[in-house]
Amino acid sequence: MREGDAEGRLVRPFALTGGRTRPSRADFTLITTVTAVHPPPGRTGRRQPEHARILRLCAEPVAVAELAALLDLPVSVVVILLCDLLEDGRIVARAPHPVSHSTADLDLLRKVREGLGRL
Repeated sequence: MREGDAEGRLVRPFALTGGRTRPSRADFTLITTVTAVHPPPGRTGRRQPEHARILRLCAEPVAVAELAALLDLPVSVVVILLCDLLEDGRIVARAPHPVSHSTADLDLLRKVREGLGRL
């Protein structure tokens, strides 16, 4: 059970998701960054107080894992809530940039390892 909020209520995570246990989309990872955007006109969607908290926290880009920690909620619950907001056009999600595995990167890592070995 979650800690009590300011009014002393306890809310189970499944109640926040309306009993849903799986996200409607699979594009969120722990390091996906999420940013709030202005809502499109005429879109309301379902809202929990946690949706509003997420939007406040996402004023600047924030990673899904960090968001879950700030909300003190399981990542799985946060991802379901993020899916709601993404479907309502309230957030944008950006996948992490792929890391290139170039020869220069490997050479640099070898030099760092050798330098650490000399210490």
